[in-house]
Parts: sequence; C-alpha cells; structure tokens
Amino acid sequence: MQQSTILQGDCIQTMRELSSASVDFVLTDPPYGVRYRSRDGQTIANDNHLAWLYPAFAEVYRVMKPGSLCFSFYGWHAADQFLTVWKALGFRVVGHVVFAKRYAASRQFFEHRHEQGYLLAKGSATLPAKPLPDVVPWAYTGNRLHPTQKPVKPLQRLIESFCKPGGVVLDPFCGSGSTLLAAKLTGRCFIGIELDAGHHATALKRLTAA
Repeated sequence: MQQSTILQGDCIQTMRELSSASVDFVLTDPPYGVRYRSRDGQTIANDNHLAWLYPAFAEVYRVMKPGSLCFSFYGWHAADQFLTVWKALGFRVVGHVVFAKRYAASRQFFEHRHEQGYLLAKGSATLPAKPLPDVVPWAYTGNRLHPTQKPVKPLQRLIESFCKPGGVVLDPFCGSGSTLLAAKLTGRCFIGIELDAGHHATALKRLTAA
C-alpha cells in the first residue's frame, strides 16, 4: 500500500489491514457520541453511540510505533468514556489542548467557545524541542466541506511538533481530509480512512487539488 492514501470504509476493518507499528503519528477527530446535528441538519456517522470506541482505538494503538503519539479530539460530554478506553488500552495521557474560538458554536449553560483534545503516548515518547502552548487560537472554517470541519493550520502545528519529517500520519476518521492536507503541507505521508462515501470523495478531491 502506498503511504499517502485515502481509503473508504469502516476504520476498524480497514486498520486491521495495516501493519503493526507502522504509523508515526495519529491525529484524528472521531465522533463524540452526542448525536450531533448541524444548523442545516447534517449528522455524523456513528455519533449516536460509542460502541466503536474501544475496537477503533485498539487498532490505533496496534499500528502506532512504540514511542509515538496520538492526538485525538473528543466530546467533553463523554470524556470519562474516552479516557477509560484509552487508559485500558495502554495509552498514557501526556497532554491536553484547548482550542479557543472567537465565536460560540452553541449555547446551553455556557456559550461553547472551544474545542479540546488529548495527547496520548504509546510508551515513552520524546519531548518536542519547542513545546506548543496548550491554549491555541481557532479559525472558523464555515464547515463548508464537513459539518465539523477543522481548520488546517493548528493541525499542521501538531504534526510538525509530534511527527518526524517524512513520517506517516494516520487519521482513521478523516472526514473531508483536513488532517491529510495538513500532513501533505508539512511534507509528511498520510493514511486517511473515512466511512462516508461523500466525505471520502470530498477528501480525495481536496487532496488532489492541493
């Protein structure tokens, strides 16, 4: 398999075809298990449950090289479930980042003005030469390509900090391909996996244009 590729299908089954200890960095934005619905009615596949959480991250852990890192966004509503699964699989929680927004994505008890993610290590990972701040500014994408589309620039910074030049970045929930584009722009190889055929086509088109 070529190292830079975008695959369409279930990430659990697809990752089982990848070699163990073959990935240098994982950067992903999985479903949060919150039944997300955008203002225009778009939904996220498998966001109505977290049954996929353990088997998916079990494969993530297997394909990661010893000493490598995984950065995963998560839903604060289910933080306990994400952390329980990650720790059960052997990940070490080594960092947490808040991405601060200038706008409110929604309003309930608070205005929701941030995204968040954990940095997870497989074994003992090398510290970066210049650590990133754990509060990072966030740009609005307009969600034009995906209902939860992430901006590319902060993803680039994560890849540059935690993946060696020429390394392989995996995103098993790649959506419209923001992580993959960030990897390409930083000179890394990438493997993207997306369940939804429409989003897979968008990612392919986006990476081809880049």
